[in-house]
Amino acid sequence: GSLPDVFGRLRKLESFSASSNRLTGLLPASLVNSASLLRIDLHNNSLDGPIRINCSAMAQVTSLDLASNNFQGPVPASLSSCQSLRGLDLARNKLGGVVPFEFRNLHALESLSLGNTSINNISTALEILQHCKNLTILVLSLNFYQEEMPSNVNLQFTSLKALIIPFCHLRGSLPIWLSSSKMLQLLDLSWNSLGGSLPSWIGKFEYLFYLDLSNNSFSGEIPESLTGLENLVLRTALLKESSEHFSLVKSKEQGRPRLVYDNICDFPPTVDLSHNKFTGPIWPSFGNLKNLHVLNLEENNLSGSIPDSISGMTSLEVLDLSCNNLSGEIPYSLVHLSFLSVFNVSYNRLYGDTPSGGQFMTFPESSFDGNQALCPRLLAPCQRKQIPPLVSPGKKMKIVDGNFGIGAATGFLLTVFFCFKSGWVLPKGRVCRY
Repeated sequence: GSLPDVFGRLRKLESFSASSNRLTGLLPASLVNSASLLRIDLHNNSLDGPIRINCSAMAQVTSLDLASNNFQGPVPASLSSCQSLRGLDLARNKLGGVVPFEFRNLHALESLSLGNTSINNISTALEILQHCKNLTILVLSLNFYQEEMPSNVNLQFTSLKALIIPFCHLRGSLPIWLSSSKMLQLLDLSWNSLGGSLPSWIGKFEYLFYLDLSNNSFSGEIPESLTGLENLVLRTALLKESSEHFSLVKSKEQGRPRLVYDNICDFPPTVDLSHNKFTGPIWPSFGNLKNLHVLNLEENNLSGSIPDSISGMTSLEVLDLSCNNLSGEIPYSLVHLSFLSVFNVSYNRLYGDTPSGGQFMTFPESSFDGNQALCPRLLAPCQRKQIPPLVSPGKKMKIVDGNFGIGAATGFLLTVFFCFKSGWVLPKGRVCRY
């Protein structure tokens, strides 16, 4: 049903919430002219029409959540007159256009979400919003399709703590203006088309604990400075920032269930660099990140061995190193990661025994697929091939006992049989992009 036009009689009403109620129709005139209302939450309904808020009458409104409706028209410039507005969420509506120039006057604004509203011109949007000096949370996902990430060195977001701009297919590189956002805790630029190497300053943020640059085209080595992120080493600097004005939504892929967080600090400490073109090693100093919960380096071109020091990441819950060119053995010390619930090293060049014990007893065999010299847990411990010593040309070679040859052949055939039965020799179902 629709909202009744009765708010003129509710002269002391300060907060109105009617989210997720299948409401339809326009915003009642008495609602958008209420002098007493401070907070309005109507997200996840089917309200439509233009957004017309009379900020002259609603001078005290601090929070406005109209996300996930069917509102149409441009982002209303008139909202800039709501000088007390601290939280504004218009995400997932049919708005379009650009961020109004007048938004630069929203000096009290702390949280802004315009995700999935079909707005364009990211350069102008950021130039305007940098004047909102109290802005701490900015969500602009699913907009600006295939535009260029602004590289203007003069952009300044000194108070910003969360910047969320995924699913935009933005081109360019990681912008240097981000390096001046010293308060940054959460950065999500996933699912874009950003490339080039990561600058060393990415590891200099004192408060950063959530970094998602997955599904881009970044290349070169992972900066070793990333392994020194202070908030993932010590976990003493986290600012408990509440996004009380609206929930933060995280979706790993379009069409997948969304994760909703009410606070920045609810996000799991994460470094996600998956689905890029990184080369080089996994730095042993990653083991310093004792407070990291999720490390995802899936589908890159990383090489070398898995450092034994990874076992120092004592809070780790997810470790995905699949679809790389890693070699060597899986360090047995990883069995001591008692919180590890997801582990994947499939489709590398690993060999030797698969560790057993601890959380490794819970991981499916698919976590180890595609490593043809890695011995699955279903088989007996691997009999590693020893490199025979060189025989001096001056010495006579000994004839191998015939019984030994028969036994070796029988053992080989049995091993091949069990490998084919287990699907280890011919892994199925996973294709990696390189």
